[in-house]
Amino acid sequence: MKQRLQKCISAAGVASRRAAEAMITAGRVTVNGLVAALGDSADPELDEICVDGVPLPKAGEKVYLMLHKPRGYVTTLSDEQGRKTVAELVSAVGTRVYPVGRLDLDSEGLLLMTNDGEAANALMHPSHVVDKVYQVEVSGADLNEAAEIIRGITDLDGETVSPAEVEIMDHRRLSVTIHEGKNRQVRRLCAKAGLTVHRLKRVSEGDLKLGNLPPRGFRYLNEQEISYIKSLL
Repeated sequence: MKQRLQKCISAAGVASRRAAEAMITAGRVTVNGLVAALGDSADPELDEICVDGVPLPKAGEKVYLMLHKPRGYVTTLSDEQGRKTVAELVSAVGTRVYPVGRLDLDSEGLLLMTNDGEAANALMHPSHVVDKVYQVEVSGADLNEAAEIIRGITDLDGETVSPAEVEIMDHRRLSVTIHEGKNRQVRRLCAKAGLTVHRLKRVSEGDLKLGNLPPRGFRYLNEQEISYIKSLL
């Protein structure tokens, strides 16, 4: 059945609808070899829809993975600068899966990957409060004072944010829980409190926990975890 291209791209887990619209406008999307325009429709079962020359995966079994992303990998499927990508770490899956949200190059920890576009969008949509917990190794200001500053921040460089929850783990580490997913949010919060971040690791996202999954390792989500994700739809 024909549907708007941005919906096809979103359902395939490649990008949000808004990001898909930007891809179409930029001429990055083709349908059966022809460059698409915003407003075009296609049948994902019959038409070949490509983004940057790569066909969208056909509908099939949904795959949900948790990856322990190590530092030094970018959260994307390809990189123009030739850097290592998270796609390399899950290549054994045999199905094209896409990262849900971001962890920057120097950050590590829990990263969800799936080919379920609806679920991915639900996890990232601002209407769903999905708490994210990070362990942060820092230096600089007194941790007690810095923690109080971070807890009081509700405006982050002109963006409204909910107050973060902060616990002091030891003399060098904080546990920081945020309720949004602003770009480099935890690093920016720490910088405002006079802290230098040396290591940042995401250990949970909503009901999903990294646990003892080793760096570079991945696992399939269990039924309970998948049910949690689908409850957000």
